[in-house]
Amino acid sequence: MSTTRTYLGRTFALAAAAALTLSACGNNGGGGSDDDSPIGVGIIADLTGATGDVGTPYNKGMLAYIDWLNGEGGIEGREIDARSNDYAYEVPQAEDLYRQYVNAGVVAIQGWGTGDTEALEGRVADDELPFMSGSFAESLVDPSETPYNFVVAPTYSDQMRVALNWINEDSGGDAEVAVFHHDSPFGQAPVADGEAWVEEQGYDLGYQSYAMPAGTPNYVGQLSQARSQGAEYIVIQNVGSPAAQVARDIEEQGLDMKIVCLNWCAHEGFITAAGSAAEGHMLIQPFAPLTSDKPGHENIKAYMEENNVSESDVTVSYVQGWAVMDVMAQGMRKVLEDGDELDGAALKEALETMGAIDTGGLIGTGEVEFSGDSHRGTSASGIYTVENGEMVEVEAGATP
Repeated sequence: MSTTRTYLGRTFALAAAAALTLSACGNNGGGGSDDDSPIGVGIIADLTGATGDVGTPYNKGMLAYIDWLNGEGGIEGREIDARSNDYAYEVPQAEDLYRQYVNAGVVAIQGWGTGDTEALEGRVADDELPFMSGSFAESLVDPSETPYNFVVAPTYSDQMRVALNWINEDSGGDAEVAVFHHDSPFGQAPVADGEAWVEEQGYDLGYQSYAMPAGTPNYVGQLSQARSQGAEYIVIQNVGSPAAQVARDIEEQGLDMKIVCLNWCAHEGFITAAGSAAEGHMLIQPFAPLTSDKPGHENIKAYMEENNVSESDVTVSYVQGWAVMDVMAQGMRKVLEDGDELDGAALKEALETMGAIDTGGLIGTGEVEFSGDSHRGTSASGIYTVENGEMVEVEAGATP
């Protein structure tokens, strides 16, 4: 991203080695309906850690949305004061940033990973701070357990269910499935639920899971185990780089296996890194890439043109960051339109009661809706295939 409006604000003493801060003048926090002070939002971003390949464009998309929104007059005349800093995928650093954001008086948090999101869930409930993140773990959608966490897209488990439904249909109902996953809470999040889904649906699918160790040069060992299993499909719950290595390993060994990526490897980075080895593989992606040409892309394209942002920089992860921040901002707008003071509790209530939130087709079927009983915004994902180096939509809004 090239030009970004920069606002001066309070300085944080941050431990992060690489930090990106976009802040605004004035006091943070909420204020009443006649208040014109900036709205404080804390952003915990992975720019240099294990998931930085998708965390960086996600963060750029989120900051671009905030820049665009502020340039359009903000929310009821109030700009968003976004404090964005790198935590390098380290939970203790996320906890440090969270404390600093709370002390700064933010009214909501945009987080990132499953490990840090789950580590902070009790604190955000105690502090009454609505929390959205890049994690779509199923453990975060029950407000009786995590009252201030909101999951805007299908959970990893819902994505796994969609993937298994597609595999069951594609295979004719008789196949072996290997699940390759990041060796972390993020990676493990949908594994057990996928196995339970196979049993619940009565599918005649074999199902085994394999951890993907970090730093390994290839996944020949895991593929050898999967081949012994008889696996014809490899569902991957990981980011793009290791998934691309799996695709290259499959091609080099001449294996007849089809990859089905869940959302964090279902993107252009996987395709670029895998090259020709990506062709024909499947992608479960709740967020709409620019190639799908949804109504919600219009504002993104206008921002790109105004700020000379290259189309190659606007990956589906960038769109995701834009769309997640838009959902939060629409909740904030609802609070202020109702004439209420914008604080965490009011934002939570607005998100739970405002009904369907229109995302212009950027998420699932185009609408996200929360309630007091469920913070699962949608269960719908798009299904894409890789064709001539691009993400091509096969099915829109597939649900479990």
